[in-house]
Amino acid sequence: MLSRSYAYIISAMTLVLLLEGCGGLQEVWEGPGARVFRPQSIAVLPPMASQYDSAREDIQDVLAGALNRQGNIERVVSPENVTDIFQASKEAFDSLVFYFSRLEMTGQSDKESAIKLGKALNVESFLVVRVNSWEYVRKEGDNVGRVGLSLRLVDATTGTTVWKARHERSNSYMFVKPSLKEIAKELADEMIKYMPPQPKR
Repeated sequence: MLSRSYAYIISAMTLVLLLEGCGGLQEVWEGPGARVFRPQSIAVLPPMASQYDSAREDIQDVLAGALNRQGNIERVVSPENVTDIFQASKEAFDSLVFYFSRLEMTGQSDKESAIKLGKALNVESFLVVRVNSWEYVRKEGDNVGRVGLSLRLVDATTGTTVWKARHERSNSYMFVKPSLKEIAKELADEMIKYMPPQPKR
């Protein structure tokens, strides 16, 4: 077990270094089945609670849009439909709350509640999102608009994590603040490029 975990860590670190070397994401990890993972449907869960809760709807919207533009998954459930399902079904909402709480406590995808979420949303996969930054700040003497995200792709049929990534994007400005949602859109497009399923070769 230890040697397998060690191999996963080494392969993940190698992948991070490779992607960093070619201008990729800050952090990325692929599970052993990521290269052959080809779900036909996906939903973006409401982003996990953070100090940037005001950005949750915008982030869910831009990620769903990025998935649709990428075109590797046949059906992307709209954020509105995801919200409707959680509002209409106490069981689905309870599964979401339990899934998030277990993820916060253990850092692992709880398989049973993940499968329940997949069934409630009628999808083969879902995307877990955390907003790490959504703000205007001073950075190295410049004014910047900054958006940062962590993403986790989960196989909703088994409850296992297939892929994880973290990245950030900043746009500098002098007088007119850039739209954080537009920065998020660019960031989402960039991150989704690295997410399974990759186009068939």
